[in-house]
Amino acid sequence: MKKRTFLKNLVALGVTASPGINSFAQLLSGVEHIPPTQLASDEDFWAKIRAGYKLKPDYINLENGFYCFVPQETLENFIQHVRDVNFQGSWYMRNHRKKDKDATAARLAALGGCSPEEVVITRNATESLDMVITGIDWKEGDEAVMAEQDYGAMLNQFKLAARRYGVVNKVVSVPNHPQSDEEIVDLYAQVITPKTRLLMVSHIINITGQILPVRKICDMAHSKGVSVLVDGAHAFGHFQFNLPDLDCDYYGSSLHKWLSTPLGAGLLYVKKGNAEKIWPLLAEGSRAHTDIHGLNHVGTHPAHTDLAINDAIDYHNAIGGARKEERLRYLQTYWTSKVRDIPGVIVNTPEDPARYCGIGNVGIAGMKPADFAKTLMDRYKIFTVAIDGSNVHGCRISPNLYTTLDELDVLVKACTELAKG
Repeated sequence: MKKRTFLKNLVALGVTASPGINSFAQLLSGVEHIPPTQLASDEDFWAKIRAGYKLKPDYINLENGFYCFVPQETLENFIQHVRDVNFQGSWYMRNHRKKDKDATAARLAALGGCSPEEVVITRNATESLDMVITGIDWKEGDEAVMAEQDYGAMLNQFKLAARRYGVVNKVVSVPNHPQSDEEIVDLYAQVITPKTRLLMVSHIINITGQILPVRKICDMAHSKGVSVLVDGAHAFGHFQFNLPDLDCDYYGSSLHKWLSTPLGAGLLYVKKGNAEKIWPLLAEGSRAHTDIHGLNHVGTHPAHTDLAINDAIDYHNAIGGARKEERLRYLQTYWTSKVRDIPGVIVNTPEDPARYCGIGNVGIAGMKPADFAKTLMDRYKIFTVAIDGSNVHGCRISPNLYTTLDELDVLVKACTELAKG
């Protein structure tokens, strides 16, 4: 969908701005000259973006890290796709599904700055990453490297590989407040041996929001002959980067997180030349071993979800990736800067803006994370999630574009009061 059509649809849906601005199209065109860093703090602008979301009034939602639900524009298009696919039935599935899915994957590749031959659509990051972990032709005694802060589903897949193939898992622990990139790179480097086959690293740690120096880790691992799998579940659509610049071998992401697609959409990137190194999860007899699509045989699936990925990309591009990144980082900086120096408040996310974007984590000394989360909901009507493990004890705070400073002020108030006991 072209930008003109996207904006026209927004107007038709009634997603309009204040009396001074007649439409969403005018809203966006009116800020084209404003640098993203400056627009990040323009509360009037973001209030008009908020108007494009249907928000539940029962609580302040600061748990977008699980699922960034879609704005109304994307939702209405998704519902129409469901109707269209249902109306056409088998005709659509036999005549259009494959080419539409390939075209959508090509758009995702363009967003990631890579070739269409390197990207396929999956259901989520877990499927993407576990497909690689389970697809490697492991031999007994082979080693894999990962961090205890990585997502549990992938850690469980490595545990399964250990039971099934005799893989030896080397688990490091990433500090919440590293002194330098080199400290993190060396952490991984120290456990690599000649038997190491694969290193998995999170692009952004899901429980703290810390962005890791992925390119430096990849360069180090490749110098030792080790392939790198990157968990980008929370990165794609969150902050800007090009996949080839990371120089990783494999990359997986959940699109229903920060790209804000409907549930059930993910991405798998396989650098050219690596597809043949992975055994497919499901057999695809008609594909060459070098074709990434051989890793993507999923049978009949909800085609309307794939179609809605296009609408999410349209929305993302209309807002602008740089504007989105700067707004999310601004929101995180806003609340963390107010609580970092309060006695009894523990911020588990680095202070350097280069090491975070929209996600943060905060705890209260002497208070269990589960109790903290419950108190936030019961007393302050803030919905979030408790994290209690892997050297992280607090609640993950993940605002979205529709989040206001007033809502974050409630979080600051809660932290301040609870820290006093």
